[in-house]
Amino acid sequence: MKPPRRLTLLAALCHVRQTEITDSLVDLFIQLVLKINTRAERKVDKELNAELKKIRGKEGMLPRVAEAALSEPSGTVRRVIYPVVGGEKTLKALAAEAAANEARYKARVRTVLRSSYSAHWRRMLSPLLGALELKCNNTAYRPVMDAIDLLQRYLEQPLKEGAFFDPAESVPLAGVVPEQWRAAVVDDKGRVERIPYELCVLGSLWDAVRRREIWVVGANRWRNPEDDLPADFEDNRDVHYAALGQPQDAKEFIAALQGKLRTSLVL
Repeated sequence: MKPPRRLTLLAALCHVRQTEITDSLVDLFIQLVLKINTRAERKVDKELNAELKKIRGKEGMLPRVAEAALSEPSGTVRRVIYPVVGGEKTLKALAAEAAANEARYKARVRTVLRSSYSAHWRRMLSPLLGALELKCNNTAYRPVMDAIDLLQRYLEQPLKEGAFFDPAESVPLAGVVPEQWRAAVVDDKGRVERIPYELCVLGSLWDAVRRREIWVVGANRWRNPEDDLPADFEDNRDVHYAALGQPQDAKEFIAALQGKLRTSLVL
C-alpha cells in the first residue's frame, strides 16, 4: 500500500476512534450522574422502608376514630381510640408514614447526594468534564454553560479553602438550580455553597446533553445537532419537508400524530 493511501486510512481511523472515545466519555458522564442520583434514592428508600411500614386499611381509620371519640368524648385516648385502630403501635406507624412526605424524602435525598458526591464522585467528574469541550446553540441554556465554566474554575480548589463561591463571582441560579434546591444552595446570608451547586449544575448539564441542547466537540452521537440537517436546509426547507412527507406547521403535525394515536388506541 502506497504511503498516501496508508496515511489517509490512518487519519480516518484516528478520527473515528476519537469520536468513539468522546462518545464513550459522554456516556460515562451520563451514567455517573444517573448512578449518583439513583444510589441516593435507593439508600433513602431503604432507610424509609426500614423505618416505616404500610398501614392497611388506614383510609377507614378516620371514620372509626371519629365515631369512637363522639361516642365517649370524655374518655381517654388509650381506652377509646387505641382499640378501634389496633393499638398504639399502629398509630405510631401511621404518624411516621405521614411524616415521610415528599418534602422530607427529597431533603433526605439531597443530604445523601451531597455526602456521596463530596466524598467519592466529585474527584471522578473533574477530569471527565475537563476532557469534554461543550458547546450550545440555544441561548436559553447560556446560564448552564456559564455555570459549567464557573464550576471548572473551582473544581481544583480544595473545599477546605472555601465551601462557598467568592462573593464577587456572578453565580447563575435561574435555569440551573431547581426551586426545591434553592434553600440547600443559597444560605441565609446569600452565599452560594459549592457542593450543592455543583450537583445542580451536573443535573442541568445531564438533562441538556441528553436532549442535545448542549453538544460535545469531537463526538459523533453527541455532536452538534445542526450537523444532522442538510447544508441547504434553511434555503430549501419546503423541499426537505415535502421529501419527508411532513407539514411545516407544528399544530398540523401534532394534530395528525394525535389522530394516529387515537386510532391505534381504538384498534
